[in-house]
Amino acid sequence: MHLSNAFFAHLCLLASSAAALPKTGSHASHPLSLQMAQSIISRNQGILASQTDSSALLQAGFVQKTFHHILSTYPNTSLAPTLDAYITKSVDSIVPVVSNATRDATYPLDRLSSGNGLLQLWQETGEEKYRIAVEALRQSVDLQPRNNQGGLWYYVYPYWSYLDGMFSLTPFLAAYTNDLGNSSTTETALEDMVLQLDLLWQHCYFEKTGLLVHGYDASRTAVWANNVTGASPHVWGRSLGWYCMALIDTLELLPLAATHTRRYIETRFQQLMPAVVEAADAKTGAWWQVMDRPGQEGNYLESSASSMFVYALLKGVRMGLLPTHAMSNGTVEVAKRAYTYIADSFVVHNGNGTLGWNGTVGVCSLNSTASYEVSDDKPQESKWMLMRCHSTMWGSRLSTTACWDQRPLCARAWKLRD
Repeated sequence: MHLSNAFFAHLCLLASSAAALPKTGSHASHPLSLQMAQSIISRNQGILASQTDSSALLQAGFVQKTFHHILSTYPNTSLAPTLDAYITKSVDSIVPVVSNATRDATYPLDRLSSGNGLLQLWQETGEEKYRIAVEALRQSVDLQPRNNQGGLWYYVYPYWSYLDGMFSLTPFLAAYTNDLGNSSTTETALEDMVLQLDLLWQHCYFEKTGLLVHGYDASRTAVWANNVTGASPHVWGRSLGWYCMALIDTLELLPLAATHTRRYIETRFQQLMPAVVEAADAKTGAWWQVMDRPGQEGNYLESSASSMFVYALLKGVRMGLLPTHAMSNGTVEVAKRAYTYIADSFVVHNGNGTLGWNGTVGVCSLNSTASYEVSDDKPQESKWMLMRCHSTMWGSRLSTTACWDQRPLCARAWKLRD
């Protein structure tokens, strides 16, 4: 999706720090999650301002989910009424945009990230506008184009399926079926969840690393597609982060009777996370932007993916799916080390009481060669895997400098999509 700001990493850290992680630095009088939440509210982020910005749907849904996490962790915080009201404001902002199933199917799968917030507000208030939006989102899944194996297209690129969309898709389907599904619709939805996750696994699993690459082209016609699997060539950190969070968040929401689906997702999660731990940078504990090329010239430690992995690891431990000391140095120790590095290296104290963020990639697109190399020491629009975005929030204004291999890019609008 097109990113107009370095936004998602804020919220990954926010969710991670809500998991009773240590406060860091000289500004540690309050948990980072609450500080970042206040900063996001002050900038009016996660509120849909334009019906034409489809990527903002993911931002809104991510705000809603993360603020719910904070409220469950700090139910007695004085900020609770503000957070609760902001969730409603965010949900209300997307209702007019997602209340038509046919139109919804033209947006990326990211649109479904607000489905859980909509569902909760409908159950709490009984308001018809929330029911209409929830049902439209659910119907839009059935209208989404699919490849000949049944795999959902991530967006408009024909036959291309990405790991990215699973974060929004499977937790929404899990919550919907748990709360509203009858026996037949629930069984169908559960089967479809497993199908989507498994097709991505079968096509994108990279045996050398135990990780999954960004996506696949079922038609195998893209310039980057493997001629056997259709897979893209590299492991992109944030895309894999979306997938990891999808697995653990879906497990939390599945109906108790969904034993087959639960067993499948648990197996994949427990298979994948040791490889994620193994891929952590030995020096810092964080993760690389291109995970199958650690330390290579032009590569860098990326903050959004690192935050997503911390979230998935700690939640996996908390839910009893990852034994604390089952991996090298212990899962908790690995996650805490990474968290400390992220908080110390990427959180920006703006000097006006708000927090900003650095070190997250602006965009990483398969609508390109999807190659790693940068030739002639100059940025090239056809090779976006390494595009980096340093972003610092100053009040309500976002100052962004895009860099390529640490060198400034020319100032221009980039209309790219993940």
